[in-house]
Amino acid sequence: MEQPNQTYINSLSGDDKAFKQKLIDVIKKEFPEEKQVYFDNYHAKNYKLAADNVHKLKHKISILGLEKGYEVAVAYENNLLEGSANQKDLFEAILTNITKYLEEI
Repeated sequence: MEQPNQTYINSLSGDDKAFKQKLIDVIKKEFPEEKQVYFDNYHAKNYKLAADNVHKLKHKISILGLEKGYEVAVAYENNLLEGSANQKDLFEAILTNITKYLEEI
């Protein structure tokens, strides 16, 4: 499985370590909250709202350098809008992978 990384964050922040840390801190704060809202909406069968949550999460997926993960998120978002849970397990595996990564950095 593709691993999260800081390549894009590094390119945004350049040599500004304080700015880089601010970006990481924002992701570490927002990601768990957005992930939980996604799970809440999915389990409540609010697929339109869950699709909106996936839309927000896919930007963090992209920022963390997960190109294939981003593609999965796009497909899953579209599936949810159509009432399908196709790619759910793969998407949620990406969320788990990101969670572990954020706990380590």
